[in-house]
Amino acid sequence: MHEPARPAVIGLGPMGQAMTRALLAAGHPVTVWNRTPSRADGVVAAGAVLAPSPAEAVAAGGPVVLSLTDYRAMDDVLGGATEALAGRTVVNLSSDTPDRTRDAARWVQSHGGTFLAGGVMAPPPMVGTDGSSVYYSGPEEVFAEHAATLAAIGEARYLGEDPGLAQVMYQAHLDVFLTSLSGLMHATALAGSAGIPASEFLPEVLPTLTGIPAMLGEGDGQGDRAGVRTGAQIDAGRHPGDLSTATMMGATADHVVGASEAAGIDLALPRAVQAHYRHVLDAGHGRDGWTRILDAIRDPR
Repeated sequence: MHEPARPAVIGLGPMGQAMTRALLAAGHPVTVWNRTPSRADGVVAAGAVLAPSPAEAVAAGGPVVLSLTDYRAMDDVLGGATEALAGRTVVNLSSDTPDRTRDAARWVQSHGGTFLAGGVMAPPPMVGTDGSSVYYSGPEEVFAEHAATLAAIGEARYLGEDPGLAQVMYQAHLDVFLTSLSGLMHATALAGSAGIPASEFLPEVLPTLTGIPAMLGEGDGQGDRAGVRTGAQIDAGRHPGDLSTATMMGATADHVVGASEAAGIDLALPRAVQAHYRHVLDAGHGRDGWTRILDAIRDPR
């Protein structure tokens, strides 16, 4: 029987604490470090061991999981622990840009370590549950070595060798998330301009978000994941307008801008959407489907 891996978790905000508890629950002895030691009190009471320094946390033996504000924080924390990095694997689950992630991978490698980047696709309360997943990228053999340990945090999904891939996927998810939240609040403001309270509006509009896959004709019981068919069409350069054309959607975008302007609320978001459709229409693709707005997004010139 193999001895369980001895991971270290550096950074004990809500996400770091959740990951520590998930690793402990999976039977792993966990070493932790945090700039403010008192934040470790709860996980230490649950069985974790508090290291007095980042170097001693890195030296614990297993993968070093980072849960920090950004990659600059990694430089600050590990900058004084470079001698301990040789032979260790750093698994950075912090958020930053793909290019910054690639730079970090080279920095760790320059000190004799190996590097995996990751993006956690779950809030802290879901970490370690069936609803948690994490995208990883970096050397495939390094991922394979630690996949069983990392599975305690969430389903481990490997994307490829480029360390920036996990960060791109993570930021793309956040792009959808943040844009949706802004759209939701913009719509709440628009409804509120006519006297519709948020407590009445939000329950009415939320099904619009959850119903988008069905609106696209996805999830039809064929066993495919929602988005597969639409994604395949995009990859093939096809933008069928059988459900709704860019002309129809562009007219709707114009109406949203007009209603927002009349209500006196911020126009930046609806005008950005309107510009996407105008780009398509100006290029003569009004009969294509709404996915043709990718042209405007990929090349906004």
